[in-house]
Amino acid sequence: MDKADAQFALTAERLAPSFHLQCVPAPVSNAVDVQEAIDAVARESNGGLIVMGGTATSANREAIVQLAAQHGVPAVYAFRYYVTSGGLLSYGVDGADLFRRTATYVDVILKGAKPADLPVQTPTKFELVINLKTAWAPGLSIPRSVLLRANLI
Repeated sequence: MDKADAQFALTAERLAPSFHLQCVPAPVSNAVDVQEAIDAVARESNGGLIVMGGTATSANREAIVQLAAQHGVPAVYAFRYYVTSGGLLSYGVDGADLFRRTATYVDVILKGAKPADLPVQTPTKFELVINLKTAWAPGLSIPRSVLLRANLI
């Protein structure tokens, strides 16, 4: 788990009780870990997944998406590409916006600016993406107000 994912997990654990939720971290490093983690969530009533964007989860993306669907476990992902692979929904940084902003940085550097003198920028545009085919699976219900705010695929 990288530093950003560890910070996210810590924040989720701290905030979960205020939403009447229980957060159970399940770090994964391979397909066996993925299988065990999703099996454990599937055994719980009203369980769900928040899948962070680390290297291990990205490498096991197909297995995570497939097992979540197979067990009927709703999952929220960090990146859009999980949703295009069949995942339920993602909420995260808008990758296209990041690439556009990167191009601006490159342009400024090519015009002579020193990279060390440029300010660090944090993402400002986020996107909610919902896979309608997955959302309409038996037993899942997404409020209309959420669907209206999302990019639907």
